[in-house]
Amino acid sequence: MENWKFALSSIRSHKMRSFLTMLGIIIGVAAVVLIMGLGNGMRQSVTDSVTGDKDTVQVYYEAKGEELDPAYADLSQPTKPVKEVWLEQVAKQTPGIDSYFVTNSLTSSISLQKKTVKNVNITGASQGYFKAKKLEMLTGRSLQDNDYKNFSRVIVIDQMVAKKLFETNGDALNQVVTIGNNDYRVIGVYKNKDTAIGAYGEIGTALVANTQLAAENNTDAIGQIFFHVTDVKNSSSVAKDAAKRLTQLAQDDNGEYKAADMSSALDQVNTIFGTITTVVGAIAGISLLVGGIGVMNIMLVSVTERTREIGLRKALGATRRKILTQFLIESMVLTILGGLIGLGFAALVVGPIGNAMDLKATVSLGVAMGSIAFSAAVGIIFGLLPANKASKLDPIEALRYD
Repeated sequence: MENWKFALSSIRSHKMRSFLTMLGIIIGVAAVVLIMGLGNGMRQSVTDSVTGDKDTVQVYYEAKGEELDPAYADLSQPTKPVKEVWLEQVAKQTPGIDSYFVTNSLTSSISLQKKTVKNVNITGASQGYFKAKKLEMLTGRSLQDNDYKNFSRVIVIDQMVAKKLFETNGDALNQVVTIGNNDYRVIGVYKNKDTAIGAYGEIGTALVANTQLAAENNTDAIGQIFFHVTDVKNSSSVAKDAAKRLTQLAQDDNGEYKAADMSSALDQVNTIFGTITTVVGAIAGISLLVGGIGVMNIMLVSVTERTREIGLRKALGATRRKILTQFLIESMVLTILGGLIGLGFAALVVGPIGNAMDLKATVSLGVAMGSIAFSAAVGIIFGLLPANKASKLDPIEALRYD
């Protein structure tokens, strides 16, 4: 307890020097924690974009002799025509599945008079799409039963396309836009949470009826097949069961339906982002080492300034161990306080920075505990030399020191 008293008293009596000593630790810990938080946010964002909605699973056709990787292969064009009656049967007969939807797609420009949005991902969606996806409509409505029955040329655009073509989302309603040689009436604007980046900047998206898109572009109405699962924990096994049932219904000896498994892609994503985060974090961690060297330097100066004090304590009976412990405590308190301040600063700014980058960036408990533990370790390692020097001082020589 006596050692703690002397250590804290020394820190309080030199407030500015103590703060400047901690500054390197503060910057180092804040940089490392911030990078780790943003790195985890980026990894989660990419993971979510790869896996998509966790309550929907995709089934695709694979011909014999092919080995398609769902992460990289084009699964939007099945090599075998699919009947919707098969999909209805699978949805009804497979436990854990309550509905299905299909999509087709194309990339095209959307124009309004002299304004044009290039490379828009236009998805043709079946009726089940809107029930499964639960889109957040910013204004207007999504496609309804009558739109499919009447082959209505209506379209729902995302907020990015609306921003480029109209002043406000509300201005988009009932306006007529052009896709290729066909005109579509805008009936709604929805929020797209997975905006991608392309050569022209952000890539917009739009939704039309899959049957309408197929009829006007001479493509299949069914490109991709999805099933909506009731329990995401069993999605993998349910998807395999659905693929097996669909294969049985198709009665095709030249191939089979398989469930899209993104595990290999996720492993690669985790490996890549783990490596990037570690490397960048290690580079930022160099500032921690610089901070540690600063702590050692200041502590050596402190030992020199307090030579007579150390000699007096030794003359009064303080052992070498007590002197060593006192200076180690002083060094650890400085680095731990610096670590806590740096951690607090990083925790405050990682959220706003993440929001600006459209990431869910947070400081995990493991990173927080690790940063404090590392700060304490820096205090011990870089405080050991000054503490050892102080403990070895000869009391007689120390008392003679001017």
